[in-house]
Amino acid sequence: MQRKERLVLLITLTLISVVILLDLVTDFREGVLLWHTAVEAVAGLAALGGIFYLLRDSFKLKKALKSERRLSAKLQQEAELWREQSRAYLKGLSGMIDSQLSVWQLTPAEREVAFLLLKGMSLKEIAYIRGTTEKTAKVHSTAVYAKAGLSNRAELAAFFLEDLLPPPNDVAL
Repeated sequence: MQRKERLVLLITLTLISVVILLDLVTDFREGVLLWHTAVEAVAGLAALGGIFYLLRDSFKLKKALKSERRLSAKLQQEAELWREQSRAYLKGLSGMIDSQLSVWQLTPAEREVAFLLLKGMSLKEIAYIRGTTEKTAKVHSTAVYAKAGLSNRAELAAFFLEDLLPPPNDVAL
C-alpha cells in the first residue's frame, strides 16, 4: 500500500472513530439500549484497531527503510574503497603490460590493438574504435602475435593473466 493510500485510510478511520465516540457519548446520555451501544463500541474499536495496525505498519516500514539505507551506504563505501584499492593495482598491471609491449617492440598502433585485444574486443570493434578497417585491425593483431611469439588472442591474454591467477589444485586424473 502506498504512503498516500495509507494516509487517506488513517484519516478515514480516525474520523470514523471520532464520530462513533461522539455518537456513543450522545447515546449514553439519552439512555439508548445497551446492545446498540455495544455494537457501536465494537465498530469504534475495530476502527481504532485499524488505526493501530496502520501506524504499526508505518513504523515497521520506516525502520526497515532506515536499515536498508544504512546497508546501502555501507555497501557503497565498501565498493568505493575496493575501486580505490584496485586502481593502484590496475595502474601497476597496465604499466607492466605496457613495459612488456615495449620489450616486444610494438608500434604505437600495435600497442593500442594489443590493449584492445586484452580487453576482449573483437576485430570489428577495434577497427571502429581506431577508425580503421577490420582488415587493418587484423594485420595489427597478427603483428602483435608474431612479435610476441604467440599464436592468438588466448595466448596473449594467458601471457599476462597466468601469474595473476592462483594455480589450479593438483587433481589426480
